[in-house]
Amino acid sequence: MKHILNRQSSELAGLYTLSLRMVIGWTYFSAFWRRLILENKLIPDEKGYIGEKFNHFLPNALGIKPIIEYLVTHPDALQRSMMIFTIIEAIVGLFIILGLFTRLMSIGIFSLALGILLGSGWLGTTCLDEWQIGVLGVAGGFVLFLTGSGPYSLDYYFIKNNKNFTQKRWFQWLGSGTFPVSKPKVLVLSGSLIIFGLTLFTNQYFHGGVWGTLHNKSVKPKLEISNISHNNSKLTFEVYRTEGADVYGSFLIGIHVLDKNGKILKEFDHKELSGIPKENIQNHYVAKVKPGKHSLVIPLGAKADVTLNIDDIFEKNEIHTLKLIDVSGIEWIEKIE
Repeated sequence: MKHILNRQSSELAGLYTLSLRMVIGWTYFSAFWRRLILENKLIPDEKGYIGEKFNHFLPNALGIKPIIEYLVTHPDALQRSMMIFTIIEAIVGLFIILGLFTRLMSIGIFSLALGILLGSGWLGTTCLDEWQIGVLGVAGGFVLFLTGSGPYSLDYYFIKNNKNFTQKRWFQWLGSGTFPVSKPKVLVLSGSLIIFGLTLFTNQYFHGGVWGTLHNKSVKPKLEISNISHNNSKLTFEVYRTEGADVYGSFLIGIHVLDKNGKILKEFDHKELSGIPKENIQNHYVAKVKPGKHSLVIPLGAKADVTLNIDDIFEKNEIHTLKLIDVSGIEWIEKIE
């Protein structure tokens, strides 16, 4: 009698999470659908290449920054990873929708969502978009692991038809059916508290959402200037875009070389910047700094060494400061050591 009640309880739990299973499943399967069926976003150097989106995560990723940086500096490895990642999302999403090996696939959901959270939880121009997707995916994956699938799933179909493998203990852990834990309350409470703690920690880390001052690193662009050097004819500096909207570049319309009193020794306007030879821009990552139609375009996560001609500055010893000017009016100034 107890066995029957447990089975009925697990079936009801799986039934009640049907909508959650379908929505989460489509969330991940749709990534494959968008990238390969509706469009092909796995081709490097093509507009919309998913590797560039991955590059956007780099500046403020939590814990996995070295992995991201390795991939965006090794284009072949990045493309292979994006293909594998897309296939995994397709399998996990489809199997969750169908309710096939639900608990195993829920671990995939949990892991994919955690990756999204750590990599891009800081992104979101109007809301905390990627952070919300990440934490809800983590929680949803945990719930589906606990419930498995009920009616309207392939797991349930196999169980009702008494397939031999559904009687094995491994299927209870990887498929559906009665959850094979004697004290589920301990697991549910512990897992829930850990996920809630992760939610609060990442909310504070990325956005200051628990205490202190709220901040959003996706609102306006931020450039870091470093490694400035010059000789008699060339000035070289490294520029790295670390903040701002991932779907919108920083558009440099001016670069000023200044003396110690702030006097302009050399000025590059938007026409000159849009005409910088490509050989004068040495990009480090997949997201590329490049001349645009009316400016120098710097996508989120892009890092490059830029070389400028300063032949017509006669007093090279007067060079003191470099100023970059965005089309929005934001300026970044760095002293030349």
